[in-house]
Amino acid sequence: MELFQLSRANDVRDAVIAGAASQTAQQGAQVRFLAGGTTLLDLMKLDVEKPARVIDISHLPLDRVETTDEGGVKIGALVRNTDLAMHPLIHEPYAVLSQALLAGASVQLRNMATTGGNLLQRTRCVYFRDTAMPCNKREPGSGCAAMGGFNRMLAILGTSDKCIATNPSDMNVALAALGATIHIQGTKGARSVPIDDFYLLPGDTPERETVLEPGDLVTHVTLPPIPGSRSLYLKLRDRASYEFALASAAVAVNVADGRITRARVALGGVGTKPWHAHEAEAELAGAVPDEASFARAADAALAGAKPQSQNGFKVELSRRCLIHALIQVTQSV
Repeated sequence: MELFQLSRANDVRDAVIAGAASQTAQQGAQVRFLAGGTTLLDLMKLDVEKPARVIDISHLPLDRVETTDEGGVKIGALVRNTDLAMHPLIHEPYAVLSQALLAGASVQLRNMATTGGNLLQRTRCVYFRDTAMPCNKREPGSGCAAMGGFNRMLAILGTSDKCIATNPSDMNVALAALGATIHIQGTKGARSVPIDDFYLLPGDTPERETVLEPGDLVTHVTLPPIPGSRSLYLKLRDRASYEFALASAAVAVNVADGRITRARVALGGVGTKPWHAHEAEAELAGAVPDEASFARAADAALAGAKPQSQNGFKVELSRRCLIHALIQVTQSV
């Protein structure tokens, strides 16, 4: 691990100013905010992340879960994953989010990891984490070793000829299905970004994963109310514990009079960002909740898939995952 400067922010304003000033004063040198550190410290030890300055934000008052005036939920960026999963405002009302959180990592990591940190979780692509190998996400213009190498775990949706790395988070998939909004404090003030717009496709700039600018700090996430919805997260992986998804599905569905009146669908383990499956939702709107309808929705969601040499199985696996998730969430309606 390389030497770095460590400081602690006293409030959100201090954190933002320090983050932006460090970028300017050190001619673009990296600055990182530290909360749980469950990803950042790993990547620093691997020399993948080399921040010149780390700003500890773990003591900021951003650790509350509370209702909003609209009837939804506000989640502070420093709420720990375990606390969020078991919170009474989340555990049953937003079951898909609770289930996604509990499906991720280990108990020890969930006890440290935060909502904001999970939003910014970096890919598990082996070439991104190995500084001896070319990676356009880590070093723009160096190439993508995964395209001709080990790509079994990598993306089939939203890829480009520069990057096929997968977004690894379970939580982010659930947030995409729920239509979450990300709230950011920056040097120009506060702004709110729908989760669909928060993440960027790799395109020609895979090193830029979100819309965050230097000094920007995620302060909280809000969820809209989902009255009458049943939701579920289904994760398929090589083993039952401490493993990243090969394919996952987050669904939230309303059914009335034998028809689907509202459906939200997101896929994980297969996209370069948490994959909001708009095409699947369009197929489900007004449909009878049966396996034939679910199959059409799954086919629509994966119509644009571009598998690589080792991950073609993900197309059918993700299709079956979504169908089964929809069957489970509607079977007792």
